[in-house]
Amino acid sequence: MFLHFFKNTFFIVAVTIVSCISPSTHKSPSYASAEAKTTPIPKKDKKLILGANQTEAYLPLLKGKKVGVVGNQTSVVFKENRGYTHLIDSLISLDINVTKAFSPEHGFRGKADAGEKVVDGLDPKTGVPIVSLYGNNKKPTQQQLDGIDILIFDIQDVGVRFYTYISTLHYVMEAAAEKNLTVLILDRPNPNGHYIDGPILEKKHQSFVGMHPIPIVHGMTIGEYAQMINGEKWLANNLTCDLMVIKMKNYTKQTSYSFPIKPSPNLPNDQAINLYPSLCFFEGSPVNAGRGTAHQFQVFGSPGLDQNYFPYRYTPQANDGSKHPKNEGKLCYGRDLTQERQLSKIELKWLLEAYQHSNNKESFFTSFFSKLAGTEKLQQQIEQGWTAKKIRTSWQEGLETYDTMRQAYLLYP
Repeated sequence: MFLHFFKNTFFIVAVTIVSCISPSTHKSPSYASAEAKTTPIPKKDKKLILGANQTEAYLPLLKGKKVGVVGNQTSVVFKENRGYTHLIDSLISLDINVTKAFSPEHGFRGKADAGEKVVDGLDPKTGVPIVSLYGNNKKPTQQQLDGIDILIFDIQDVGVRFYTYISTLHYVMEAAAEKNLTVLILDRPNPNGHYIDGPILEKKHQSFVGMHPIPIVHGMTIGEYAQMINGEKWLANNLTCDLMVIKMKNYTKQTSYSFPIKPSPNLPNDQAINLYPSLCFFEGSPVNAGRGTAHQFQVFGSPGLDQNYFPYRYTPQANDGSKHPKNEGKLCYGRDLTQERQLSKIELKWLLEAYQHSNNKESFFTSFFSKLAGTEKLQQQIEQGWTAKKIRTSWQEGLETYDTMRQAYLLYP
């Protein structure tokens, strides 16, 4: 009966509406300078339904096909009585032929360090072969896609340019386009989706931590972002990927969403995810951003910061997701931001004060800093003593141009 329903024109039209690309009339989330606030969904509102939970929408697309899954530990289907099942386990239990899985940075189970090589292997529970999409093999090869009819992309993102899952998305779409495969995205919330902020990436600074001319906080879900990759012709040779998006139900850019599963080892909670766009700049400096502590991306510090100015002290030690943290075993002076209010902008004051109170300004910035920022201008502005307000003003024209472009690809108000 279910398959018979799928054959109906009505169902085909419904799926087409979900997955097509069309101009949007949605209002933009506020620019960061407007201090937009995240508003929790009132209890009376309808329940948020993620793309992965809408099996009735995507199972008919998978029946009788050989399916590849690009996912990690966040690729789950939630149960009504709480708990969850990994997407691969769910698909196999529903007689879907999952032939191969592809894992991004941090691995299929999300245990690897940032930047650590992730190797191929087998999923221990299902025996499905796993291909690593990190290290030297960031893009699936055409041979690795042999025997696959359709690719599912289901990974929880955090809405930040240098969070590499959107780079993996680009390469998956590009490889699929070259192979004439459909990519089916099961959409998930963007916890930083209520604002856009930061400098626009310049082409000369393209890398795996920034592939496209977008701001640091891009304000889009994975499904929306994939549509922008297609629409702006960012794939090699002007390719277009055959793309379908299973939209979330009852989601807006202001929807509050608390992650039940860590999206990566060093983003353990909502506070870390909210502070990540601001504190990740320290990855391009001698300052530790909480790796090797229980408060990753919620504290920062360095032995080279002025201990008389910075009251907070901690010593990074090796832990899960950070086997060799920066300044390991050294007493660091900095700030504890675990109780900081929720941000709706990139906060520059911590970066500025760390630079101003560094014992060695000449070696404060590494070459990685400009890759994260997407421009050399931010480092130059800080070195020249620009205020946070002046720096932010220099971003506004780029943000306005980006937001105009972005409107055509939005799926949610």
